[in-house]
Amino acid sequence: MKQGQMRFAAPGRVNLIGEHTDYSGGLVMPAAINLRTVATIAPRNDGKIVLRSENLPGECVCPAAELPERRSNNWCDYPIGVLRSLRDEGVRLEGFNLCFSSDLPLGAGLSSSASIEVATAYAVLALCGHAMSIPAIAAACRRAENTFVGAQSGIMDPFIACAGRKDHAIMLDCRSLEYRMLPIPSGVGLAIANSMVEHSNAGGEYNLRRAEADQGLRILRACRPRIETLRDATEADLEAARGEMPDNVFRRCRHIITENRRVRSAAAALERSDLAGFGNLMREAHRSIRDDFEASSSELDLLVEIASHLPGCYASRMTGGGFGGCTVNLIDVSQAEAFCDALRQRYREATGIVTEIYLCRASDGAGPVL
Repeated sequence: MKQGQMRFAAPGRVNLIGEHTDYSGGLVMPAAINLRTVATIAPRNDGKIVLRSENLPGECVCPAAELPERRSNNWCDYPIGVLRSLRDEGVRLEGFNLCFSSDLPLGAGLSSSASIEVATAYAVLALCGHAMSIPAIAAACRRAENTFVGAQSGIMDPFIACAGRKDHAIMLDCRSLEYRMLPIPSGVGLAIANSMVEHSNAGGEYNLRRAEADQGLRILRACRPRIETLRDATEADLEAARGEMPDNVFRRCRHIITENRRVRSAAAALERSDLAGFGNLMREAHRSIRDDFEASSSELDLLVEIASHLPGCYASRMTGGGFGGCTVNLIDVSQAEAFCDALRQRYREATGIVTEIYLCRASDGAGPVL
């Protein structure tokens, strides 16, 4: 590195189970992965902020004292949103160059957005000499995505990018931000298969599902005032309010409420190394997100179907926000190569699409690159 430069990395993530529960204060089970964004920062003496990427075209140049007020609908929106959040937290921004490089695939549902946001936060906080806790950093990155980028995502992605631990998933309570580490059994790997159908959290379908869930919550609260979020609702509460809800809203809420139950059961299964039980819960979760939440796609469903019948696969399901992106497959690492070859070949034969498969391991969260 050049004199005065500092480098910080933030990982992507894969969510093992607990989809579309985070923004309703629910439970999730993500793991940080060994694909990441690296942010290299160096001070400038002219008061300007310059953002560049080795992977994407274009750059952003602005005065540190006058951050853009509106998004530009390109990759720069993510770091700019974080800078605005940090400024609102009292971080004094001065001029710097910030350059990004990443081996995370874009639009694959592996949280490339949170990765660049968290890498930005860690680099800028270090340069400015300002300390913030992991929950505060995650909250600042979430605000950036919600209020500046325009995606109504939850706390899970930036939180796991900060708090990940090697060879562990975590069960995160998205309301209290309490979490516990869950060891991934030895010999179990993560094969992430990209449908090659691009996923975007800032797109209309993701935000529509969020709005449908919010509509269901309002109806439930009218019937049961004790319910603050869908996390508080039971399946019996939902059934009692069914007559007041459009069918699509009922099914969105049913997915979220039952998914929270599945996350608790999955954590217990993982702690006792019950891979069969964990796999059954992953399969239930995929059916729920496919049928009740309608956030899957024909390509994702096909990847899950093929993988589920291959040797060495404990379970497969869609991961991430949906509407494209990836599946996550728990596999026996001794059969990883054969599994990937077979999945790649059968998917290509059925669709004509050449999938990318990333063999990953659970990894540590954000930090300096030495």
